[in-house]
Amino acid sequence: MSITDQLAQYLASGLVVGGVYALIGLGFVIVYSVTRVINFAQGEMVMLGALGTATLVERGLGLPAAFALTVVAVAALGAVLERVAVHPLRAGPALSLLILTIGASIALRGAALIAWGTDPFALPAFSPGPPLRVLGAVVVRQGLWVLAVAVVVFALLWVFFTRTYPGTAVRACAVNPRAARLMGIRVDRMFLLAFALAGALGATAGAVIAPITYATYDMGLLLGLKGFVAAVLGGLVSPPGAVAGGFLLGVLESLAAGFVSSGYKDAVAFVILILLALAQVAGWLPWRVADEA
Repeated sequence: MSITDQLAQYLASGLVVGGVYALIGLGFVIVYSVTRVINFAQGEMVMLGALGTATLVERGLGLPAAFALTVVAVAALGAVLERVAVHPLRAGPALSLLILTIGASIALRGAALIAWGTDPFALPAFSPGPPLRVLGAVVVRQGLWVLAVAVVVFALLWVFFTRTYPGTAVRACAVNPRAARLMGIRVDRMFLLAFALAGALGATAGAVIAPITYATYDMGLLLGLKGFVAAVLGGLVSPPGAVAGGFLLGVLESLAAGFVSSGYKDAVAFVILILLALAQVAGWLPWRVADEA
């Protein structure tokens, strides 16, 4: 295989994985922008999306219905998490809320272990068939589904945030919650909506990646951390930045796996996170991570 073909292959693989990171990263950004809470339970929403869809399909429900039902259920779970756990502590220190979301993540993972066990669950590809050759790269059909779903979700979110009243209200709360409250916006409801949207995004990411990587109870931890790195790459408060960060992280991971070693693939995200932290402290970044915090 020529170097050009290798680059095309790594780029294609990186974009597919990057689409998933972008969806997860968007969940982090929406919650943080509105509530100033870093929700480390976001990765478990991905896990629940994958396991929920795989389970419903295994029990005979059609894939579209299983997909939609799971996304709605996980979105509702995200709202419950905000109302039951985060809302009572909202006035508390940021560190307590951070620890709370880590605790919620551990609790959800434990509950999934009890419910589904340690065995992996397989979800059939959305459209079966052999891989396709696209611009010199070989891409599995599910990879194209990942990119297509990601693009549709990004477009829907853009319409929601720019063309609807609830979306505008969420943006207003992200800019200045006090001013939004003075304008008659129910800030509490926007907090709830932010967590529900993040849950839906996580579940969507889990459902589309499940046919590529088996669904397991512990898949959410690593995916969630990588989604967080994608969000940080984009500044943690910028949805377009999170999307760009997700695709950039996916491509860098793929290039590292191809040209260095697949064993270093997972380390790339955390090396980037450390470098970002050091660069921000030194003032070398052209943007500020979470500047409004």
